[in-house]
Amino acid sequence: MSWHQELLVSFDLETTGTDVEQDRIVTAALIRLEGDGRAAATQSWLLDPGVPIPDEAAAIHGISTAHVREHGRPPATAIEEITGSLADALQAGIPLVVMNARYDLSLLDRECRRHGVPTLSDRLGRAPAPVIDPLVLDKHVDRYRKGKRALQALCGHYGVRLEGAHEAGADAAAAAGVARRIGEKYPAVAIPSPRALHALQEEAAAEQAASFQAYLRRSGDPGAIVEPAWPLIPYQVRR
Repeated sequence: MSWHQELLVSFDLETTGTDVEQDRIVTAALIRLEGDGRAAATQSWLLDPGVPIPDEAAAIHGISTAHVREHGRPPATAIEEITGSLADALQAGIPLVVMNARYDLSLLDRECRRHGVPTLSDRLGRAPAPVIDPLVLDKHVDRYRKGKRALQALCGHYGVRLEGAHEAGADAAAAAGVARRIGEKYPAVAIPSPRALHALQEEAAAEQAASFQAYLRRSGDPGAIVEPAWPLIPYQVRR
């Protein structure tokens, strides 16, 4: 059987912003999904990130600073649990679905470092793998399609229900649904080995980054640098 017919674990974050080096986790969800798409287990976390949640971020996910200060957990404790749960899944060989993995996994990595928690790579002794990223896969199999490729757009394109967009659990389940539909529709990525699929995505993500960087330069931004690494942006020690 191919990976899209087997057990998957899907992960999503809602955060204070879009900067993996500076922003913080507000909520996280991890869902274990059987081969038929049924949710076998769900974990979720609400964190007090320790910084105010900007109004523009709260407008997207609906979580305010006041709410997390009253109900959120200390970030170090929650981040330890989140990272440990991801490591358990990957050590068991279960593929991890993450929409735009480069963002979520990199931000989690920086949060671990911020709070003195062992990173996912530390726990695994290697880079996180196998990861399945619906964004990278969609761009790979349907490169020239026009339009947006955010999760809501991909759900519409592939006929996947998304109830409660920008709620971490709903987004995680929807991302797994999109990944499965891509596997069903495109035999080229419906390969038996999740490890082989991971390697394919590493190459595809690098090609996509190079293509986007070339586009930015043609558009008048010659100094543009688009990160090619996937699924984790390497950490750079700031001097």
